[in-house]
Amino acid sequence: MPAQSFDAIDIIRTKRSGGALSGNEIRWLVDAYTRGDVAEEQMSAWAMAVFFQGMNRSETRDLTLAMLNSGTRLSFDHLEVPTVDKHSTGGVGDKITLPLMPLVASFGVAVPQLAGRGLGHTGGTLDKLESFPGWRASLTNAEMFAQLRDVGGVICAAGEELAPADKKLYALRDATGTVEAIPLIASSIMSKKIAEGTRALVLDVKFGSGAFLPEIERGRELARTMVALGEDAGVRTTALLTDMSAPLGMTVGNANEVRESVEVLSGGGPEDVVDLTVTLAREMLALAGRADVDVAAALADGRAMDVWRRALRAQGADPDAALPTPNETTVIRAERDGVLSRLDAWSVGVAAWRLGAGRARRQDPIDHAAGIELHAKPGDRVRAGQPLMTLGADEDTRFGRAVEALEHAWTIEDESPCARPLVAERIVAY
Repeated sequence: MPAQSFDAIDIIRTKRSGGALSGNEIRWLVDAYTRGDVAEEQMSAWAMAVFFQGMNRSETRDLTLAMLNSGTRLSFDHLEVPTVDKHSTGGVGDKITLPLMPLVASFGVAVPQLAGRGLGHTGGTLDKLESFPGWRASLTNAEMFAQLRDVGGVICAAGEELAPADKKLYALRDATGTVEAIPLIASSIMSKKIAEGTRALVLDVKFGSGAFLPEIERGRELARTMVALGEDAGVRTTALLTDMSAPLGMTVGNANEVRESVEVLSGGGPEDVVDLTVTLAREMLALAGRADVDVAAALADGRAMDVWRRALRAQGADPDAALPTPNETTVIRAERDGVLSRLDAWSVGVAAWRLGAGRARRQDPIDHAAGIELHAKPGDRVRAGQPLMTLGADEDTRFGRAVEALEHAWTIEDESPCARPLVAERIVAY
């Protein structure tokens, strides 16, 4: 407990009036809130003040470190190999972690990928992998260290001891409409990532309709803030700004995204998923001191697939097990000839959620078989009556509201739209 004590109301007033908080004030506030000495309504008021007034770099750094220091910090120094992690701010069809971890690990770099679950229209990596019967998301530290040593990579849930203050504040933000406050987003993500103990980190920051910060300017601000936090904490950090205007890949859901990831590891898969996987892998390996390797070759020759299969077995799953498929399907077709010029990621994500692929509350169950298979992406030429997407669910009663979410989700025009790059910018410390 910090030796110095403050008054929560004074801290709220300072931030409400646009003032800057000292490091001691922030450390006291986080500690007192975590212990229950600052009431939920007081922390709610403070979070709303931050939402409107923001925080400067020093405040954001102090908040990140206070949440980091509320729990334990892992260290991978004993592995005696470079460690590197990736974090995505989430999107529709974003299954990149699944092929990326084994791809990077195949080059002798340890990848401790501590992942999360989906909420709302964006999917969660742990939910996808639980499509495999028996796969375990929760590992002890000893199990995680052993898998990193023996396999080279791990995807698992973060332990409760990592940044417990963030877990409490995150739930409060979700209930008070302050999720989009950039200092709170950045400190939440980076307190956990720094606590994980990786030496290097690549951030995949999404913008576009399927991202929780649709505007590229806000995505850029978040990326710059997180890169600065990582570098301040001694973690080599870079970020890529990537477009989430349309779904990533040709599948949205859980089991179907796993299948697509396996296609990528087999040397196939959709071009955008392959391109982003390779781009992020190169970025991660460069930070780990392995910029000279041929990343694409590891997908072609099966090395990455070998790591994938070993990692699944290590966590209790059979990589050859049959994945769940939906009981019911329905097809949505093109209404005219032309070029698919727009496919709105947010609408597709909401539709998949309504099919059962996502959850409204963290305790809700999900249907691993539910989801959407796309048959066309923006830029593709289509004919009237051609399937645009196939919806899958456990029961056909889910299709009505899912189709409603898709009513204005696409546009078909006579000419092809101008192609937009998937990776818009690379951001480094400044």
